[in-house]
Amino acid sequence: MMIRPFRESDREMLKAITVEAFNGVSIDQNIERRIGVVSGRDWRWRKARHIDDDIDAEGAAILVAEDDGGEIVGYITTLIDREASVGLIPNMSVRAGQRGKGIGRQLIERALELFHESGLELARIETLDQNSIGQHLYPDCGFVEVARQIHFAMRL
Repeated sequence: MMIRPFRESDREMLKAITVEAFNGVSIDQNIERRIGVVSGRDWRWRKARHIDDDIDAEGAAILVAEDDGGEIVGYITTLIDREASVGLIPNMSVRAGQRGKGIGRQLIERALELFHESGLELARIETLDQNSIGQHLYPDCGFVEVARQIHFAMRL
C-alpha cells in the first residue's frame, strides 16, 4: 500500500468511499432519520459535500491510500491551522473490504507526521458515540477524549 497526496481526479472516489463508510455513523444521516429529507437532498449528498469542503479549504492536505494495483482504498483529510498550532482531521474513511488491515491507522500516523513536520503542537479528531471504529482506533493512536457534544436540529 502507498499513501500519496490527493489528486483532483480522486475527488468523486473519495466522496463515494465517504458515503459508504459513514453509513450508520453520520450526523447528517441521524438528522434524516429523525427529521426527514431536507430540500430533496439525502444525507449521502450532504456528507459527500463535506469532502468538497475539506479539499477546497485553506490549509488542507488530503492523503490517499492506494493498494498495490493503484486502487484507492482510503483517505484522510487534514487542515493545518499554523496560527493556533493545531492540526485537524475532519474526515477519514477506508473502503469496507479493506477495513481491519491497518490502513486507517497508517493514514492517521501519516497525518500526525505531517502535523509534526509543520511544527504543530496539537492534533484533533472527533467521532460520534455510535462510531465504534473511531472509539477504538483514535485512543489506540494516542488521542485522548476531552469532551462530548450533543447535536440538535429542527425543521424550519
